[in-house]
Amino acid sequence: MSSKVPVLSGNQVIKAFSKVGYYIHDRKESHIHLRHPEKRPLTIPNHNEISRGTLRAIIREAGLTPDEFMNLL
Repeated sequence: MSSKVPVLSGNQVIKAFSKVGYYIHDRKESHIHLRHPEKRPLTIPNHNEISRGTLRAIIREAGLTPDEFMNLL
């Protein structure tokens, strides 16, 4: 059981979250807002690389564990 998350791009993160029902709601400058019918909205930086700490915070905000997120990749 590994809790280490990789460095991913914003597009890779969005693609992973789309597998659990998130969709793009809108874009504001360099950030993309995702919505889900039942969960909290997420803001994803549209960068080539999202730092591990930021990605961990986004995963936590989505109510997933790092391992659950890794299974979406």
